[in-house]
Formats: sequence, structure tokens, C-alpha cells
Amino acid sequence: MRAPHAGMRECVDQDMRQSRLVVMYRCEATSVEGFVHQLAVSYLGNGYWFYVTGEIPEGKDPWKVDEKLLARYEIDLSKWARARRKRVGMANLQYIRFGRFFVLLATHGVHPFFEEEASSIRDARKTPIRFRGYSISYRNGHPHVRIEQEQYKQIKAYLLELAPHRSAEALGRELGTLPFEPYAPVRRQLLAVLRAVNRERKRAGFEPVPKSCFRFVRRVCRPFEKLLDLQEEI
Repeated sequence: MRAPHAGMRECVDQDMRQSRLVVMYRCEATSVEGFVHQLAVSYLGNGYWFYVTGEIPEGKDPWKVDEKLLARYEIDLSKWARARRKRVGMANLQYIRFGRFFVLLATHGVHPFFEEEASSIRDARKTPIRFRGYSISYRNGHPHVRIEQEQYKQIKAYLLELAPHRSAEALGRELGTLPFEPYAPVRRQLLAVLRAVNRERKRAGFEPVPKSCFRFVRRVCRPFEKLLDLQEEI
């Protein structure tokens, strides 16, 4: 009779052999947009809900930290190895970094990660990941990307202050250059700001700022390559 965890041990041994055949794991995002897209769509959208975040201290080599974490948690695995681990009840992990900020993410299952990081683990279905003014979570069966609430309030207050003092063209430039990709929740937030701005302008007797100031399609980005100056509809 096999020991209870024999299947898991066999799976780990196979994964270690398989990992030698895997192309180097890409984990360093080259843009904020790419980081957010990979985190929300590719990771949270595929069940990697349990996470820890961290900041690599100045003076430490980020690549060496990457190597250490990838090896420690056996992250650099093929899709076949990940599928095999899932079948025997083991968790899979992903890792992504932008600059010195990183996120480690895990699926449901058994893994030393849940013991070693127990005090720091959060669930993206309950606690959003906050990064560069974004709030990234998983809600109602979908990844959810919006402007973080405090950041949103600051943007709205700033633009309401400008509303009766700037031309529609100048305000349109301010709104159109806000550094947030137009995911659906972001679009709703930006349109709410625009409505508030135009209410202030109407009271002051000024023309409204048109919705055309916004970009309503996301730029195509490859998370680990340079941001392309292309667009994709969502």
C-alpha cells in the first residue's frame, strides 16, 4: 500500500526533472501596464488568489532575489508539471516583479508557501493588491481592476478644483493623460469624475468637457517586453 503522500512526492520528483527542460521563467515586467495585465488577467483570472507582496531593499540585486524565490518555491515549472501537481492536490505558484515590488501568488492546494508565509498571505477575493494607484482583485468570477479608492478621491478633488478655472481643452488633456489603463471599472470611475467636473462647469456657465478626451481601449502590451504603441478593444 502506498504512503498517503507518495503521489505528491512522485509528482515533485517528476516536476524537478521536468523543470530542467523549461525555458527560463519570465518574471520581470517591463511596464506598469504589463504588470497589472499579467497579474489580473493571467494570474488572478486563473485561480492564483492567495498572495504576498514585498519590496526588495535597496542594495539587494533583484535578479538574485528572483532566483532565490523561484527555486525556494519551485515556481519555474512547465504547464504539464503544473497540471500534474494540481491533480494530486498540490498548489501552484507564480511570481512577478516590477522594479523592486513583487507579488508571489498561489492557487488552492498543499505547498510549503502556506506555512512559511502564513502571517502575510492575503486572498485577492477579499483584499485587493494595491500597486501604483491601482486596486487589483477578483470579484464575481472575474479579475477586477480599478483606481484605488484614496487615489480616486484625490484625482476627483484635484479636477473639481480646476473645473471652473480651466478651459475644456485643458481639462480634457488632464483627464486624457491620467496614467490608468481603461479597464471597465476604471472607465466607470473616470466617467464619474467627468460628470462631476461638468456639473461644476455648468454651474459656472462653462462648456462641458467631452467624453472624447478619454481613451476607451487598452493598449496591447506584452508584460515582459516593451509596451507596444498599439490598441486592443476590451
